[in-house]
Amino acid sequence: MIEFSGKAILLDIEGTTSSVSFVYDVMFPFVRRELAGYLKSAWGNEGLAPVLDMIAVDAGAADFASWSAGDADDAAKQLRVQTEIERLMDGDIKATGLKQLQGKIWKSGFDSGELVADIFDDVPPALVKWNQQNLDVRIYSSGSIAAQKMFFGHTRQGDLLANFQGHYDTTTGGKKEAPSYQAIAADYPLAPSEILFLSDVVAELDAAQEAGMQTGLCLREGNKPVEPGHGHAEITSFDQVACC
Repeated sequence: MIEFSGKAILLDIEGTTSSVSFVYDVMFPFVRRELAGYLKSAWGNEGLAPVLDMIAVDAGAADFASWSAGDADDAAKQLRVQTEIERLMDGDIKATGLKQLQGKIWKSGFDSGELVADIFDDVPPALVKWNQQNLDVRIYSSGSIAAQKMFFGHTRQGDLLANFQGHYDTTTGGKKEAPSYQAIAADYPLAPSEILFLSDVVAELDAAQEAGMQTGLCLREGNKPVEPGHGHAEITSFDQVACC
């Protein structure tokens, strides 16, 4: 049980509000299946250009133009992007450009109804309760802000977006870096000690704790085992967060 008397709750998604298996067994395979077709259809669109620059910067280049300068044509450039995205996904690398592109591809799946987010049953009532208690509930995920909004706007329990007052992704900073949580606290704006961060990743909780936030480790079914002695309160359900 976590007894929390602060003013805000910051939530991770994967392994916290939704199962790891849904992300890895449903959402990621959808991206792999649709990737080549999406790049071909969206190539040249204004909205794709900044994402391509992000991917290039993540790969160590100044921008997409310099990264792909040696490619003969658009087909070769698209193959370059596809190969890099697949490499990042194979390595489960939380690169900003990758997450932005994934969000664009997921949009078609959520819009069509093929993708429907699978949320843990205890999450929706907890979100309602926390809002009734005037807590400021926000999301911080490696997935893009656009993807977060699509995810919570299309769940098996309905549209949950109204329960959140804000969203953060890796454009704010890495999730295992304390300055990211300091920046989020400043954006609320609240003292970090007034915010409870819930996640399934100890390294993320360590960074949040270093920044001064309160923390809780989510032990959901399907999450990776955690070594004892990590220094964070443990919960298996949001029901175990007592706000007073």
